[in-house]
Amino acid sequence: MRILIVTSQFPIAGEPNRGRPVYQTVRELSRLAEVKVISPVASYPRWARPRSYLYRPVEDAQVAPGCDVDHVRYPALPAISRPFNGHLCAQALAAPLRAFAPDVVLAYWLYPDGYGAMRAARAAGVPFVAGARGSDLRVRDAISRRLTRPVVRAARRLLVVSEDLGRVAVDGYRAEPHRIRAIPNGCDASLFHPGDRSAVRRALGVAEDAEVVLYVGRLVAEKGLRELLQASRRLAAQRPRARVVLVGEGPLRAELDAALAADPSLPLQLAGAQAPADVARWMVAADVVTLPSYSEGHPNVLVEALACGRPVVATLVGGIPEVVDAANGMLVPARDADALAAALAQALERNWDEAALARRFSRDWEQVARETLDACGEALAETHAGRSYYATGQA
Repeated sequence: MRILIVTSQFPIAGEPNRGRPVYQTVRELSRLAEVKVISPVASYPRWARPRSYLYRPVEDAQVAPGCDVDHVRYPALPAISRPFNGHLCAQALAAPLRAFAPDVVLAYWLYPDGYGAMRAARAAGVPFVAGARGSDLRVRDAISRRLTRPVVRAARRLLVVSEDLGRVAVDGYRAEPHRIRAIPNGCDASLFHPGDRSAVRRALGVAEDAEVVLYVGRLVAEKGLRELLQASRRLAAQRPRARVVLVGEGPLRAELDAALAADPSLPLQLAGAQAPADVARWMVAADVVTLPSYSEGHPNVLVEALACGRPVVATLVGGIPEVVDAANGMLVPARDADALAAALAQALERNWDEAALARRFSRDWEQVARETLDACGEALAETHAGRSYYATGQA
C-alpha cells in the first residue's frame, strides 16, 4: 500500500522532538508500507512571524531518520489568513500528491493540514483518513472549529489516540462512530525502561538526595507551566530538597528565564530540548513526572514515564484518566496550583513499586503502526467497494 502522510506535527530543525508520536508511528509504518511524508509549513513574512514559529529549512533526513519527508510551504499571516490556510495548504499539496500517486492519504492534525489533505485527496480521487491528536479536536476558535467539522465528517476513518477523543468527535462534530478507531500511543521500550537512578543522577549532576519533579514537553502556557511554577514555590517551602526540572523548549522560555533571574532561589531548572534517549535518562533520574495540562489526547510522556517506573501527577483532562489511576499516580484539577503542589508532595512522600509501574504499558510502536495500516486498509477497501457498487448500476 502507498500511503501519503500529511502533517505539520513532525520534527523540524527548530523543534527536533515536535510530533514525536506521529514520527514514531510513521517510521514503523514505513517498514510495512510505502510511505511518503509531506509536511506543510505556514510561511510568514519576517515582520509577522508568531513567537512560536520555529521552522528553519533543513535537510529533512537529519531530523526524521527512517522517513521519506518533504516540506511544502504556503503563505500565511497570523489570524488574518486562518480561514484560508486550509485552501492554501491544499494548493501546496496538489502537485506532490499527484507525483506520489498514493492509495490512501492520511493526515495528522485536522486544520489546516487535514483540511488541505482532504481537498487534495478528493481532487485526486483518493480515500482520505484523518488522525486527531487532541487539541486539534478541542478547538477554541470558532473559525478553526467550523473548518475542522468537514474534515471529521469526510474522513473514511478517524484515528484518535483515546476513547475520550472519540467521544469528542461524536458529540462535538457528529462523527460517525463506526468510522472512529482509537489507537493509543506506543512506547519505545529500548529507550524507556527502569535504570540505575544513582548512576544517572551522577551523570546528570543531580544530587542523590534531591527530590526531582520532571516535566517534559513544549514550554507553553497551555501545558499548565505557570501553575507548575507556582506549585514549585509551595513545594519548596514544604520540601527543601525538591526541585522541578523542565525538559523542552517553547515560547514560554523567556518568561521562565525571567522568573529565575528575579528569584534565583526558585527550585527550577530549565534543561532545554533533549533527544529521546536523554529524556529517558531524566525520567530515570526523576522521582515524579508531572503534566499539568489544560487539555490532552493520550500524552505519550506519561506512558514513557510509567515505562521508566516513575509515578505521575497530571490533570484530570482528556485521555489522561485512561493512562493514570490511583495505582500509578495522582490526578488533579487543571489550573489549580494548590492542588498540584499538594499532589506532588504526596507523590514524593509515597513509596512506589517501580517494577509494577513499568509493567503497566508494554505497547510498542509497531503495534500502533499495524493498527494504523489496518485502518488505512479499511478505508481503501470501503472506497473500492463503493465504486464497484455504483459501477454496477445498483445505486
